Amino acid sequence: MAHEHDHEHEHGEEKEDRRASIIKLSVSLVLFIIALLCEHVFNINKIVCLFIYIAAFAVVGYEVVISAVKGLIHGEPLDECFLMTVASVGAFFTGSYAEAAAVMLLYNLGEFLQDLAVDKSRDSISDLIDIVPKTATVVRDGVVTEIPAQDVHIGDLLKVRPGSSIPADGVIVSGATSVNTSALTGESLPADLSVGDRVLGGYLNMTGEITVRAEAEFENSAASRIKELIEGAEAKKARTESFITKFARVYTPVVVILAVLLAVIPPLFDHEWRTWIHRALTFLVVSCPCALVISVPLTFFAGIGAASRKGILIKGSEYLETLSKTDIFAFDKTGTLTQGSFSVTEIRDNGDRELLLNVACSAEDHSGHPIARAVSKLDGKRSEVTSVTEHPGEGIICTIDGEICAVGNSKLMKRRGIDVEHGAATAVHVSRSDGYLGSIHVADTVKEGTAESIMKLGELGVKKTVMLTGDGSAAAEQTGADAGVDEIHASLLPQDKVRLVEELLSQGKVAYAGDGINDAAVLARSDVGIAMGALGSDAAIEAADIVITDDDIRKLPEALRISKKTVRIAWQNIVFAIAVKLAVLVLSATGVVDVMWLAVFADTGVALLCAANAMRAMR
Repeated sequence: MAHEHDHEHEHGEEKEDRRASIIKLSVSLVLFIIALLCEHVFNINKIVCLFIYIAAFAVVGYEVVISAVKGLIHGEPLDECFLMTVASVGAFFTGSYAEAAAVMLLYNLGEFLQDLAVDKSRDSISDLIDIVPKTATVVRDGVVTEIPAQDVHIGDLLKVRPGSSIPADGVIVSGATSVNTSALTGESLPADLSVGDRVLGGYLNMTGEITVRAEAEFENSAASRIKELIEGAEAKKARTESFITKFARVYTPVVVILAVLLAVIPPLFDHEWRTWIHRALTFLVVSCPCALVISVPLTFFAGIGAASRKGILIKGSEYLETLSKTDIFAFDKTGTLTQGSFSVTEIRDNGDRELLLNVACSAEDHSGHPIARAVSKLDGKRSEVTSVTEHPGEGIICTIDGEICAVGNSKLMKRRGIDVEHGAATAVHVSRSDGYLGSIHVADTVKEGTAESIMKLGELGVKKTVMLTGDGSAAAEQTGADAGVDEIHASLLPQDKVRLVEELLSQGKVAYAGDGINDAAVLARSDVGIAMGALGSDAAIEAADIVITDDDIRKLPEALRISKKTVRIAWQNIVFAIAVKLAVLVLSATGVVDVMWLAVFADTGVALLCAANAMRAMR
């Protein structure tokens, strides 16, 4: 609750600061216009005009000057406050009163508009991560009470009414409802859930009242983890971003030295001290690298926000940048390219389908094997089953209506003296004492949109797609063909996957997408590890660089597209800012253009244009 109070307090302070900035800018602008009128329309004494210009300057400039002085005291003088202070104060001394006041006024206006742009980006992400419920309605000892959400513990029964967010991860123990999962997964369609279904903290309950048994502490809920991921993402800088920061540290002192030389050396020959000092001050204003220092981090921040809104959580801008350069995409099979659960794909009967389904469903109801569960879902008549014997890795032999029946794989059929053909998919063979009844074929089918997603990755510049799986070659070949991957490696142990990823790393940048639990080592070893649908997995959160909040494979090309767009916008800003600055620096140093207003455009104006361009990454 304290954190929530602090957040509200900070938000209130931001509003007050914004209001104060608007007032200061308005007062300064009015004073500046009065000074211009006094000087150029009413021809009032220049001393009076000077004092009005100084007043216009002081209203918006005193904080900048104080910051510059503090920088000098603490040994960090070469920042934008120092540059603006020197340029504007120097302009006063050279008699350019209007320019001196205008420089500081325009600089502060630019800073205000840049802050608005950053706040808009930050607020967008804050809205996205403000999905963590503040309170929870809990049933303890038969008493229903409302408690702070962070006091929810494992095993608590939580009453969740329509319109409320689910406070913690858990399982529905009573009731049925539709939930909005978009804040966590990016999925716009509501999900219909009932008793036994798992829910995540941050889901919005839409229709019916439900009771949820908490299976995680509040701080370990999916919503809390997402909030931590997004808030922590800003701290990890991309290499492009780090380059700009280092560039500014070297660049700023160099241009200050050049400005001093420009002010001192030429006047030794032509004695035009005032002209060259003015040019040097203009040179200083132009040289301020704030356009780069502000716009590049803002671009990456906006890109991370855009991805987050689609259920793609990126831990830092460095991973966003690396993803944009990916040459090879490697995938786990089960749960990444495929559904992760078996379903019936074909039924082959020997003339009596009803009997085949009756025997198969009756027998498989007594097995907990994933394949058996897929068969049990079929609509077949059930008969009484006795003398059930399960043969691990083969199937079930039992008695149904006095007949000995066998339901399982080809090994079990061989045990019963029946020869059957093999198939690419897993086949469940069914026999009765009077003969072979047929087979039911099941498979872990590829997810909807898998082949399309693989194709889109290629269109976005990925040179090769690879599937790495522990499954046998027959099932792997079938899945690989359905998915459209370029290479297939089957029957792999976890250490084999790591070895193969290391081989791929020698060929280019590698992104690996897996479930994040048994693939933690591979996720960590690749250039970019992407965990699919693993919000509840500690291993995924730790090992992966990017988390897809659901298991929708179609979000992989979307993540790549966002990363490429973000990096492209960042480089647009870098090239544009440097090009404009170099042009104006040359023009001001040579005296072709000797107007400080243009210098302000080259500094604040370019920064504003770059910030506006950066905001395109939010879309």
